[in-house]
Amino acid sequence: MSLVWIATLSLGGIGAISAIILYFVAQKFKVYEDPRNGQVEAVLPGANCGGCGYPGCGGFAAACVKADSLDGMLCPVGGAPVMAKIAAILGKEAGEVTPKVAVVRCNGTCANRKKTSHYDGAKTCAIEASLYSGETGCSYGCLGNGDCENACAFGAIRINPETRLPEVDEALCTACGACVKACPKGIIELRNKGPKSRRMYVSCVNKDKGAVARKACSAACIGCGKCAKECPFDAITVANNVAYIDYQKCRLCRKCEAVCPTGAIHAVNFPPRKPAEPKVDAAEVKPIMPQAEAPQTPAENA
Repeated sequence: MSLVWIATLSLGGIGAISAIILYFVAQKFKVYEDPRNGQVEAVLPGANCGGCGYPGCGGFAAACVKADSLDGMLCPVGGAPVMAKIAAILGKEAGEVTPKVAVVRCNGTCANRKKTSHYDGAKTCAIEASLYSGETGCSYGCLGNGDCENACAFGAIRINPETRLPEVDEALCTACGACVKACPKGIIELRNKGPKSRRMYVSCVNKDKGAVARKACSAACIGCGKCAKECPFDAITVANNVAYIDYQKCRLCRKCEAVCPTGAIHAVNFPPRKPAEPKVDAAEVKPIMPQAEAPQTPAENA
């Protein structure tokens, strides 16, 4: 037998034995994947934004299949219609999840917050925040470089060129949380959208004492506590010189907004307030005395 045949048979035998070994190893360590994973993933929007709390749409689909109930699970991009389709595929009931929206907790516009320095570095919030506190006296406020805008895959947040603050379009916001993660100052928060899209929040995160905060920004929360005393639902707490409204306790009565001396509390999508009627002091009101009738003349009596 020639050396060529010997080499061919040897290599063929080694290949066959290796294939058999690999087959049994693959069967031994085979990972079973529920076919419903693909069905659920097919109805998802495919944004892979991570707003659901899972690594992409594939991770969310697998979590839905494994979960005993869909309570608390929500695709922020697809919303309730997509969750209804998932529930139909899995034979489960779609849980009710309160929709959320991003809010910007800073009202330090160019008019409210004067510049004290000029930043001439890379125009990103992450880099500027790592170098110094910012161009104004408030070290907690928005830097205005648009990291949140760049992070949003849905075009739901834009930097206003006049105020240099981000503004959220709630019709486009999916509450994915990308802008929250991108903000190095932590001024963006996801909150319940609220009934009729109405919500209340303190648009300030400045932890400096009242006088210092007010000097840096005329619209800053000064931690006076008037809002907390006025709230009948214990929805407001004041900690580290700044107030915070718990949206789960808030009943949208707007009493806190009326007593805030700096306008730091914002009410969104409420109808305009009716002008207050002027109060009248009862002591100043003079009673109207009836006029005495004039005596009739003899000619009038005739």
